[in-house]
Amino acid sequence: MKVILARSAGFCYGVRRAVELAEEAARSGGPCVMLGSIIHNRDVVDHLAARGLRSVDSPDQVPPGWGVIVRSHGEGWAVYERLEERGARVLDATCPNVSRIHQLVARAEERGRQPVIVGTPDHPEVLAIAGWCRNPAVVSGAEELEKWLSERQERRSEPLTFVSQTTSTQKIWNDCVKKAKKECTNAEFFDTICGATSTRQEEARQLARQCGLMVVVGDRNSSNTKRLAEICRESCPCVLLIERAGELDLNSLPRVDMVGITAGASTPAWIIKEVYDKMSDEIMEIEKSFAEMLEESIKTLNNGDKVTGTVVAVTPTEVQVELGIKYPGYIALSELTDDPTAKVEDLVKVGDEIEAIVTQVSDRDCLVKLSKRRLDINKGWEEIEAAKDSEAVLEGFVTEDNKGGVVVSVKGIRVFVPASQTGLPRETPMNTLLKQKVRLVITEVNRARRRVVGSISRVQRAERAAAAEKVWAEIEEGKHYTGTVKSLTSYGAFVDIGGVDGMVHISELSWSRIKHPSEVVKVGDTVDVYVISFDREKKKISLGMKDRSQDPWTVFTTTYQVGDVANVRIVKLMTFGAFAEVVPGVDGLIHISQLADHRVEKPGDVVAEGDRVDVKIIDVDMENKKISLSIRALLEEAPQEEEPAEEQDAQESEPQE
Repeated sequence: MKVILARSAGFCYGVRRAVELAEEAARSGGPCVMLGSIIHNRDVVDHLAARGLRSVDSPDQVPPGWGVIVRSHGEGWAVYERLEERGARVLDATCPNVSRIHQLVARAEERGRQPVIVGTPDHPEVLAIAGWCRNPAVVSGAEELEKWLSERQERRSEPLTFVSQTTSTQKIWNDCVKKAKKECTNAEFFDTICGATSTRQEEARQLARQCGLMVVVGDRNSSNTKRLAEICRESCPCVLLIERAGELDLNSLPRVDMVGITAGASTPAWIIKEVYDKMSDEIMEIEKSFAEMLEESIKTLNNGDKVTGTVVAVTPTEVQVELGIKYPGYIALSELTDDPTAKVEDLVKVGDEIEAIVTQVSDRDCLVKLSKRRLDINKGWEEIEAAKDSEAVLEGFVTEDNKGGVVVSVKGIRVFVPASQTGLPRETPMNTLLKQKVRLVITEVNRARRRVVGSISRVQRAERAAAAEKVWAEIEEGKHYTGTVKSLTSYGAFVDIGGVDGMVHISELSWSRIKHPSEVVKVGDTVDVYVISFDREKKKISLGMKDRSQDPWTVFTTTYQVGDVANVRIVKLMTFGAFAEVVPGVDGLIHISQLADHRVEKPGDVVAEGDRVDVKIIDVDMENKKISLSIRALLEEAPQEEEPAEEQDAQESEPQE
């Protein structure tokens, strides 16, 4: 029978820290008590009690002035206030991961959000988290979340902040997140499941798939241990949950080829060793393994050290990294990338291996601060220098602006781009480039002075020249392009069709009669154009925008005929009459004699440019495409008003001659 011990079995860094703190307090000899069970393991609690550290159940039982150890599960804010009132000396053994959740829920309420805690309602850790907010909601899974949301319909639109008990399973958390994303419109999520817990659970799952028997060692009251047993039962036909080696009856165990052993986060090494020794003859091997694990757990890090770890948790603001030591590592978003638009979840995933530099080791907070960005900067200098020599094009984000130019962050290195090299037109504010991704070449590098200069416009000129060459090589009459309006003049619009500007004459902008191109387009518009003609030698291109498939005369003749009435727009006044647009691109003439049913001295006395009037089509010259219109014809056809009855009676009563 082969016995395999899970590498992650036993104390996590939070529990180890709590026990070490209690051991140190016992050695100091000062008066001290533990507030509740420091961890979920009776053997450890009994061991500490034997060394003089007894447990109390409430802050009121702490003798004034004594030291008090706050357990790894943490306590609510009210407990700390009460201990302060009693003058107690607090030794806080709260797991750093749990402390971070306290901060998350407290800040959420400060921002007017409703904290929702996913976990076992009566678990000490969950009770402590709930004690850091005034009105917490606690749900044990997706079904309870659905029930809680249904109690008040408006909850689905309220701002909700979701956190998880550190020892919950990933499945419970994922189910709740899926439900909340489907039902809620204003929710944010912080996956606060402990990275060590996730690693331990996944390792147990993989080991259980290989073994015919799994032995889970830990206190039966430990939520962490019970979760491990549940996970093992999903993949292994036989799972035993024991607290000590004495519970094992080797004769009654099923005969299998492989046995796996794992242990909860509150299980000390000596208990795991007892179980392993009872089931295996390889005592020296396991002792060596523990010695190696102990050495790894206490190894120290210094600022500037380069480390490699595994991503075990990702939140919107940071990444948690398992480094194989007693403290977890954290990389803030600002230390992960210099891209101001980046999202953490798009950059790394749980399980990714990541390299970083140590920036701070905090024994007080029990964590290691890391920076991937600073490591990238070191590599960036080498790449920057190589890019200068090869004239390679690099990408970066504009982070600062001033009168002299802009600063671009390239691979973590500050690159200054003078205003003349930004590619912006004169008088354009430099801040228009802020937070924009740009392409540039490096023109100067002085690593000793940490000075780097670059040029955006040189890349733009090169790319524009390459694009222009491609346009001139492939251009032909009738070819369509999608372009950008670059400038307007009184006679037309200049359009960039990809490195080359072409001109759309005002007459080619629209079938309608217009006075200025701005009536149709504005600078920056994206437009569809086609080539009317071009001259390679003079580098001139004439473009059109009017849809040639929609011949205005055809539109007119299929819509109107002689005798029809049309509502038209007066577009031009002449001495002999007024021209009116019947359909876009087709004008008709209202002769001065047809403008009214009386004599008109000049057209401006009756109509003005821009007026809309009803006219009758009185003639169409198909050969010369000319149209005659008349307002007078409509006026003459209008029914005459009847004379008033009194006037008619008076006329009838007059004597006839």
